[in-house]
Amino acid sequence: MDDELNPASANRDSRLTRRGFAAVTMATGAAIAGQALAAEVVETDVTITTADGACDAAFFHPAGKGTWPGVVIFTDILGLRPVFRDMGRRMAAEGYAVVVPNPFYRTRKAPVITGPFEFSNPTDRAKLGELTAPLTTEAKARDTAAYVAWLDEQPQVNAKKKIGTQGYCMGGLYTFLGAINHPTRVGAAGSFHGGGLVTDKADSVHLQVGKAKAGFLVAIAEDDDVKQPGAKDQLKAAFAAAKTPAVVEVYPAKHGWCVKDGAAYNPAQAERAWAALIGLYARALA
Repeated sequence: MDDELNPASANRDSRLTRRGFAAVTMATGAAIAGQALAAEVVETDVTITTADGACDAAFFHPAGKGTWPGVVIFTDILGLRPVFRDMGRRMAAEGYAVVVPNPFYRTRKAPVITGPFEFSNPTDRAKLGELTAPLTTEAKARDTAAYVAWLDEQPQVNAKKKIGTQGYCMGGLYTFLGAINHPTRVGAAGSFHGGGLVTDKADSVHLQVGKAKAGFLVAIAEDDDVKQPGAKDQLKAAFAAAKTPAVVEVYPAKHGWCVKDGAAYNPAQAERAWAALIGLYARALA
């Protein structure tokens, strides 16, 4: 399920290309809707103090007075960039206070990758090693703790409500860590074409879901399922054993289908996944 750093798995559907950017600009209806949402949402660049430094992030919340449940959006391996700001803005318009951190703040501020990016290009892929090297499981857990704590300190966040987490590609693992390590705060975890959820290690996150008190949505790409066909069954078994509410589903779409600036973007399946997440949040964060 985690093909982002595996050269053998690079393919046409795992590229950030001009074609991907063009697909976004062609979505006229979505652009108009986005403009309407922007008028209803407040967007602020913020800095989150973590155990390892200062993380640059984007914070979104509905305009006007009030408090809303908090949400953390964990990006894919290409980091915080316009498409994830759009996602944060859209989620805020649904009635949430949303933070989108830069996962690579230890190395540089966002955006960490600009312009077209080919996963099959060794030169492009080499750029990722510097970014991901510091991101051990322990570092990811520390960061997730900082993001959850930061949300709870914001006056726009209703700390009486549970927090939602959603992650894409490498961000999927963060959502599990958040739910596992912060069971009293994280009430929903959505992983979309997430990687590293099922491994043969004793500390694999799928073996720890019994520690969580969240509802889970695990949306798997069809090509990831082909590469790791047993993962979905192991996830389902782990959730069942823990009696943890979860939906594990293979979507008829390629790795990266939820992210608009990638060549694998699938509008119909992305919207279906978004609707499933909104449903989970409505149930778990109420």
